Amino acid sequence: MLKLNEQIYKAIRRHGEETYPHECCGVLLGRSADDINEVEDAIRAGNTRTDSAHNRYHIAPQELVKIQRQGRERGLDIVGFYHSHPDHPAQWSTTDFAEAHWLGCSYVITAVEKGVAQQTNSFLLTGPTEEEKAFADEPVAVEQQSDSLHHAAGPEVERCR
Repeated sequence: MLKLNEQIYKAIRRHGEETYPHECCGVLLGRSADDINEVEDAIRAGNTRTDSAHNRYHIAPQELVKIQRQGRERGLDIVGFYHSHPDHPAQWSTTDFAEAHWLGCSYVITAVEKGVAQQTNSFLLTGPTEEEKAFADEPVAVEQQSDSLHHAAGPEVERCR
């Protein structure tokens, strides 16, 4: 299960609206325990795709390492990633699956239709190895509490748990 507060949830969706018609992307920082990825912060990342930013995203490795360090300084780990699908469903694509490498992490996708966020879904990357990975539909629990969205710029392959 993915747990996050309403403020973070809304910020992720707003990021997708702001970058429309291009995909937004970002990193989810928090803690993982008992099959729950609990998000404490969502860090915006730059989409470095120049060839097809309307339907692909990429976070520069240097930016991801920077975000990971910022999280560790706060006692947080990378528990997931998010991106938007402009004018497409909030369902993972074959490209999303091929480029997902952080086992145990949540991959959140928001469908943004004509500039307005619609459905937001999460998928947990499961499996013991890269060769046996799979996406599983993941329930999302949005809780009411206070938190903040920070902006940053950040991939290295790593297990989330």
